[in-house]
Amino acid sequence: METFNNIISGNELVLVDFYATWCGPCKMMHPVLDTLKQNMGDKVRIVKIDVDRNEAAAAQYGIQAVPTLMLMRNGKVLWRQSGALPLDALTQVINQNL
Repeated sequence: METFNNIISGNELVLVDFYATWCGPCKMMHPVLDTLKQNMGDKVRIVKIDVDRNEAAAAQYGIQAVPTLMLMRNGKVLWRQSGALPLDALTQVINQNL
């Protein structure tokens, strides 16, 4: 099984969704991320990180609010934002970083 650090260290564009199961806005992001994956295909990999189960990863990136979305490549954060986002805004951010 791939580790989180292996996934974000590669040359592939990775959208990381730091979320919590009890978070309402996080639940709103689920269908947005599903549609994004359908639209983008292999252009971006989407990884969901439950902050309650992965406290070390959340602490490493200073996650203080959920959802927090981060776009990463080669272990570097290219973009980061907290809060739910509409599909078109998220698509625009990804297209700018392809």
